[in-house]
Amino acid sequence: MGGDGGVPLRVWNTLQSAWRDEFALAAHVLRGERDFERLNLSVSNELLDRNHLAGFLGHCSLHYNTILLHVDIDLAPRLLAECLSRSELAMVFVRDDADSRVRFKQLSRDVREPGRTATPRIKPVLCVEVEEPVWPLAAREAQELGVPGLSVIRGVRTSQVAGDASPAFDEDVRRLARDVGRCRVGLALSAGAAKGLAHVGVIQVLEENGIEVDMIAGTSMGAYVGALWAFGHPAAFLEEKAHELERPGNLWSLIDPVLPPRQGFMRGEGVKRRLMRSIGDVQFAGLAVPFRVVATNLDTLERAVFDGGQVASAVHASCAIPGACVPVEINGEHYIDGGVSDPVPVDVLREMGIEKVIAVNVIPTPAVLRCSREKTRELAEGRAPNGRDWSPLRTLNQQMNYFADGNILDVIQRSILGAQIRNAEEACRAADVVLRPVACDAFWHDFKNATRYVALGRRVTIEQLDAIRALVRRPQPIRRHEPHNIVQSVAAAA
Repeated sequence: MGGDGGVPLRVWNTLQSAWRDEFALAAHVLRGERDFERLNLSVSNELLDRNHLAGFLGHCSLHYNTILLHVDIDLAPRLLAECLSRSELAMVFVRDDADSRVRFKQLSRDVREPGRTATPRIKPVLCVEVEEPVWPLAAREAQELGVPGLSVIRGVRTSQVAGDASPAFDEDVRRLARDVGRCRVGLALSAGAAKGLAHVGVIQVLEENGIEVDMIAGTSMGAYVGALWAFGHPAAFLEEKAHELERPGNLWSLIDPVLPPRQGFMRGEGVKRRLMRSIGDVQFAGLAVPFRVVATNLDTLERAVFDGGQVASAVHASCAIPGACVPVEINGEHYIDGGVSDPVPVDVLREMGIEKVIAVNVIPTPAVLRCSREKTRELAEGRAPNGRDWSPLRTLNQQMNYFADGNILDVIQRSILGAQIRNAEEACRAADVVLRPVACDAFWHDFKNATRYVALGRRVTIEQLDAIRALVRRPQPIRRHEPHNIVQSVAAAA
């Protein structure tokens, strides 16, 4: 839609009498290659065009389920604001320069001027020529524009030709297309301590099969793994970090004891420092993929969702296991493990408007726990036919190690698990695809078997790969020129 080079809007005015029966400008519609239709419309700043624009857009909504307006940024301000105000989502493409920022802010003011009945969700999209990570630039630009965050299109060239697009450009455009088409994919990563390393195997299979994710939400160990992936690290890097925990001494480097242990045995700062070695002090706005971290407010026991500030601090709070770790203070509030309030953060993604959700739940059910108990008994009887399997080292460990099976921290963890099971199952019912890489005989602190959990995540995801592919596949196109009850109009100002 622009000032010239298309069908004049005034033509529609002469055809209004037929608008209830067919699309008024059907004769001027161009058929696209991928089952879409295009209409080039010329709109002037004359009062007649301004008065008829709203009516014409309403007419379009009766014949198309989704309307995408590609609006020339040089269109008259009033007409441009009218197009945007009639849209549910407005994407405005900007560059990293003062002129683009000024025009964006002015456009935002025009759309929100008094008297307009609706205010669209305006989403700036930063266009950059470089293809390497530009998320610090994106975070700074979001601050300059006064918005909580923005999307990025990398690899934009001044003379883009067909077939010459970079991989980064293609990836970013596909992400925007999913946003426009209301088919964004979210990944919810559950709590689960060491068992949560299965998330790494899930991510590996998603990457290998080109399954792109638009938003990640993580709780506890899911928040840690999710932060690494949202930052932009590939699955191979995540697997490398998981294997590091199997090496002697690496796990102990995370232990920072507190004496006396009044609120917990560890501060948890070792976990935070380890994460920061991989992602630094990045803020949420600077991540490659939108990310949400779930923790629990210790005072109110309400779910807390972090979407701003330092990522490592939020993950630290989300991983603060009650009894084992000291609660984490952020902005005067104290937080503990997010698994207490929301072990599988599917609802977080739904609340952000994500349409398709893949949930990864490593939390065992009572049936799995019974299976584990029976297996443990069978192994014990196999070692000692009369049921006696005593050793001085095992007895000493049971008396001195607070993490030992049946001791105080294990009792606390199993008590929390009892509350988590029902919440986790309830959350999974709201997901589209649920992956359950659950090990029968897994312990929450069993980081020395990272390879096993990563492999389990891979196996379960491969088994459900057909369901995941069906989920992310494009929906069937809607037949042309049929009226629909749901109107999804989108405006893009370029």
